[in-house]
Amino acid sequence: MRTLRVASYNLHKCRGMVGPHAPERNLQVIADLDAHVIALQEVDFRFGARPEALPRALIRELTGMEPAPHLTTSEQSLGWHGQTVLIRPELAAQASVRRLPLPGIEPRGALALRLADLTVIVMHLGLARSSRRAQLARLAAKAARIGGERFVLTGDFNEWHDDRGLESLAGLRVVAPGASWPAPFPQLRYDRIAVSAGLQVADSGVHDSPLARRASDHLPIWADIALS
Repeated sequence: MRTLRVASYNLHKCRGMVGPHAPERNLQVIADLDAHVIALQEVDFRFGARPEALPRALIRELTGMEPAPHLTTSEQSLGWHGQTVLIRPELAAQASVRRLPLPGIEPRGALALRLADLTVIVMHLGLARSSRRAQLARLAAKAARIGGERFVLTGDFNEWHDDRGLESLAGLRVVAPGASWPAPFPQLRYDRIAVSAGLQVADSGVHDSPLARRASDHLPIWADIALS
C-alpha cells in the first residue's frame, strides 16, 4: 500500500488578498504542501490573452514540481480556464491530460489528469448553483467513464453548503477537511476533494500557515489517497 498526496489550491492570481502580485509566496506554499499532485485554480490573469500569473519558469526551481502538459488557453497562459495541475517529475512519464468543457452561465472547464492507477479531475465551479449542479453532474459522469473506480474530483467548488448543490456526488466520499476561505480568517469550506468508492483517504487537512494566509484568499487543502 502506498499513498499519493493530492492537493488543491486557488492562487487568486498570486495577489494575496489585496496585492501586490507576489508568486514566490504561492510557490513556497506549494512546496510546503509536499504533494504528488496539486490542482491549481486562477493561475492566469483574467483578461486579454490571459497571461500566466504563476511564472512557469519558477515552478520546477522553487517547488520541485512541473505542470502536466495540456493545451492552454493561449500561448501566454499556464492554464485552461485558469486551471492547471502540477505533478512530481517521476509521475510525468505516465501522465496525460484532457480538457473537459463544462456547461453553465459563464465559461468554465475542467482538466482530467490520468496516471497509471488514478485519475484526478481538476475543477473550478461556477458562481451560480444551477451551473454548479450541471457541471458536477457532467464531471461525475465523465470521471466514472474515464477513471472507473479510482478517481478523485478536486478544486474550488464555490459551494459553502454541505447539504445542497452536491447531489451528483451522492456515490462518492466528499472530503471538506476544514474552512479554507477567506484565508486570513477561514469561515467557509469552498474547497473539497471527492473520492470514488474504490479509493480510501488515509488523512486530509487544510494547510494553514502565516504565509498561506497572506499568499491567497484561499488556503490549500490536501488528502492522502491510499493506493494498493
